[in-house]
Parts: sequence; C-alpha cells; structure tokens
Amino acid sequence: MASFRRLLPLCSSLRGTRFSSSGVYERFGANVCGYSKFTSSVHTVSKIEEKIKRAEADASEDNDDIDNIRREFDAAKRSFLEIPEALKAMPKTNPEGIYVNRGLRLDLIQVYGFDYDFTLAHYSANLQNLIYDLAKEHMVKEFKYPEVCMSFKYDPSFPIRGLYYDREHGCLLKLDFFGSIEEEGCFYGRHQLSEEEIVEIYGTRHIGRDQARRLVGLMDFFCFSEACLIADMVQYFVDAKLEFDACYIYEDVNNAIQHVHQSGLMHRGILSDPHRYLVKNGQLLQFLRILKEKGKKLFLLTNSPYYFVDGGMQFMLEDSTGNSDSWKELFDVVIAKANKPGFYTSEHPFRCYDTEKDTLAFTKVDTFLKNKIYYHGSLKSFLQITKWKGPEVIYFGDHLFSDLRGPSKAGWRTAAIIHELEDEIRIQNEDRYRFEQAKFHILQELLGRLHAVIPSSKRSEAYKLLMGELNEERQKARSMMKRMFNTSFGATFLTDKGQESAFAYHIHQYADVYTSKPENFLFYSPETWLHAPCDIKIMPHHVKVCH
Repeated sequence: MASFRRLLPLCSSLRGTRFSSSGVYERFGANVCGYSKFTSSVHTVSKIEEKIKRAEADASEDNDDIDNIRREFDAAKRSFLEIPEALKAMPKTNPEGIYVNRGLRLDLIQVYGFDYDFTLAHYSANLQNLIYDLAKEHMVKEFKYPEVCMSFKYDPSFPIRGLYYDREHGCLLKLDFFGSIEEEGCFYGRHQLSEEEIVEIYGTRHIGRDQARRLVGLMDFFCFSEACLIADMVQYFVDAKLEFDACYIYEDVNNAIQHVHQSGLMHRGILSDPHRYLVKNGQLLQFLRILKEKGKKLFLLTNSPYYFVDGGMQFMLEDSTGNSDSWKELFDVVIAKANKPGFYTSEHPFRCYDTEKDTLAFTKVDTFLKNKIYYHGSLKSFLQITKWKGPEVIYFGDHLFSDLRGPSKAGWRTAAIIHELEDEIRIQNEDRYRFEQAKFHILQELLGRLHAVIPSSKRSEAYKLLMGELNEERQKARSMMKRMFNTSFGATFLTDKGQESAFAYHIHQYADVYTSKPENFLFYSPETWLHAPCDIKIMPHHVKVCH
C-alpha cells in the first residue's frame, strides 16, 4: 500500500508543466503518448486503492456482524440460565386430543369400524417382553440359533415405532419426512454409527429410490420387540466375529414374530394371565354405547381369531357389563381372521363361524346377522352385503399399512390409534422440553445469520470460534430433547432438528385423524366438525398464524 502511495505525488507535479505549440512535453521531454500512458497508470493505481479501501471497509463490516451476533449469543446464554415465564405460560397440548390431517364431519359418519389388537384392546408394557421371549425361543429351537441367544432380554429403552431396517447392510434407521437418515438415528446392532460411518456406507445421508427398495418399515405395535431382537441378533454376530447375511437376520426374526402371532402362542400367553397383559377399560364400553344410542352402526374387523377376541373383550369389560357375552351385542358385524391387508384387495368369501363347534359353515354368506361371527371375506363382499358407502364409514386401526392404507384408498375415513402419542405430548408440554426447544431455535437462527452474512472466502478465526460455540450449544440442546423421549432414537414423530419423521409422513398419508385411543372421541359430540388447523406448518412457506 505504501509503495502505491509513493506514486501519487507525480499527479500533482503535472499541474505546473508547460507544453510547446508542437505539443512537446517540455519538462521531461516526453511526448503526448507517454503522457497518456502515465495518466492511465495513475487511474489504475487509484482503482486499486479504492478496492483496498472497500476490502478494508468490508472486513470491518464483517467484524461488526460477527460482534453483533456474538453479543446476541452472549445475551441468549444469560437468558438460558432459567426458564422464562412466557414459556411457562404457553398453552398445553391435550394428550388425549384428536388431531386432524383432513377435515372430518362426524355428523356425516354413520358407521364405525374397529381393529382389535392395540385399538380396542389396550396392552401393558409386559406384552413386548412376552413377544420378544417367545420369538427368540422359536429362533433357537426351530432355526437353530446359538443357545446363548436365550439369555437376551428385551430393552424397552432402545426401539421406537417407525424405524426402517436395511436388509443389505443390517442397519436400523430413523428417517425424516424427506427420506434422509437422522444424524444420530442409525444403529448397526447396538452400535450407533457416526455421520462419517453413515456416509461411508450410504454415500450420503439421503436414501435414494434404489436404496429404499431394500428397506422394510417397522410400523405396528409388534415392531418394538422386532426391532430390539433384530439389533440384538446383529450385535451377537458382530461380537462373535461371525459372517452373516443381514437379510437372513430380518427374515428369521420376522418369521419368528409372525409365528408367535399366528400360531396362537401370544394369544394363549395373554389369556393365561390377562391381568398381566391386558388393561381393563370401562371408557371403551361407554364410547361404544353412546355410538349405539346415536343410531350408529358398529363393526369389528380383526386378524385375530374369535376365541382370543372374546376372551379379551370379556376381561376388559367384565367390571362394566353384567352379561359376559354382551360385548357382541354392541356390534352389528363381527369379522375375525380377516387377513388384512389382503382383505382389502382379495375376493375371498365370508364364512360363518360356529363358536361352539369351532367350525366354519359351508353355506354362502349374503347377509350379516346379529351375534354371529364371520371369518375371512373381502372388502368387496363386505360393501355388497352391507350397502355402506365409503365416506360414511370410519375405521380405527393402529397399523398404518395393514389397517389404514386399504380403507383410505377405498374411500373410507380413517383414524390412526397411536398409543405413544400421549407420552410424547406430555413430554412436549413440559417446561424443560420447551425451554430446550426455544434454545435450539434461537441458536439455529444465529447460526443461519452467521452463515448468511459472512462469505466462505472471508471466514476469520473469530468467525470459526463463534461458529464452533454455537454448534456446540445447539448440539447440547438437541441431545437434551432427544433423551427426554428415547435415548437411542429420540421422538417418534419428530427428528432431533424438529422436522417431521418418516412415520409422521405416513400418518399424513393414510390417517384423516389420529389419537392415542378410540375412547378419546368421548370428549367430542358425534355431531362435531373436526377441522385441520389453519396454522399447520408442513412446508416452510406456510406461515404460522397466531390464534
């Protein structure tokens, strides 16, 4: 800079120079051409100096931006010392509420249909231990897995609903709304993979169409024990340094889980000790009776066998009903062993089931009679017999694919029953969760501003230091929120960054409404209009409007 400035006095010396009539530059004996070259050089120097000044001004401005964000960060950290009263005063979300994806007029619904397992029937946490133990025993005895596997124990703190298993690489994945692997949501056995390990396996955190074909979703209530058993089996082979095909692990675990369900092992285990596994529910009976009093039609459509449904319903309602068989009087149609989701696309005929002889009749079913039990069948035959039209029917189920995808495509209204919804909402209502959530969003905004105002070519040490501190505090808030739900995978409906999970995406797809249990509808009149909230935020440009 100093060398350039030493050239500047030459400009002022030109003012006193005389020119001859011939245009000769007398003082230096230079010609006009030389003068032009000189003035050009002076202009170049001036431009360079202007650029340097602008660079210095930009650098000063960048430092001012960093200082401003630093001051805001320091002020935010001071505010993080205690929970603000404004957060405590925020309204709470109802854990037993009905949440609406697509508007639903209950006054237009004339027919209510229900799944049985995990919809009408409420189970205790002990059931997952039973399913896990019966499945691992089947794998050891029938599939000849090592005897040491019998020592495995179900870990309720590990799995959540809505995970995916990669049959090629053996990883359990939690995906977000857009199909990307969550940063801390990938496990190989019980080992959580780092972001570098994820990229090494998949090339990127985003799951492409070809990769998605080898993923299987774990979406129903059996998925908890299934995901835990898959991870434990993978971990065993890794620790024992034995070669294995990840696809075989899934096939064997899934077949064992299906065997536990379809063979009756689980059914007999539950009925042998109903107090241990089933939860009595007087509110359910109240809800069903109110529907009947309002003139609504009710039907039960389940894959479980009749003896299991009958035993469970009698136990759950025995304190509220005098007659042990009275539960059947609540339903206009009872269909067991329906084989969903095949029920929605097949053309299998219905068979009338003799409850005393445990046999199926051979006569054609062309009408449904009260207090009779029917097996198998299809949606096509069901609609032909009942004459019930799609939009006037709502069906309640817990499995988004087996229970709700078929009815949704057939024009029925659908209600997803997600039992863990209550616990997640209660956690989200806690002041400590909302506090960490507010911290996360403040830090996210500061990080975004820091990225935006400082170009990548001008990032100084001060920038890097502030960026590191912001990222560290944001990670602390994110980890704190995650551990409040599940130490391994976090929340069911949200990712650690507050985006919707892939499981939430499927709820949007197949459920008009969702809630934690059917009897939550007791809090709403059968004439209620359920509206999707106007401030629902699915896309970034959908601005939240204050109530």
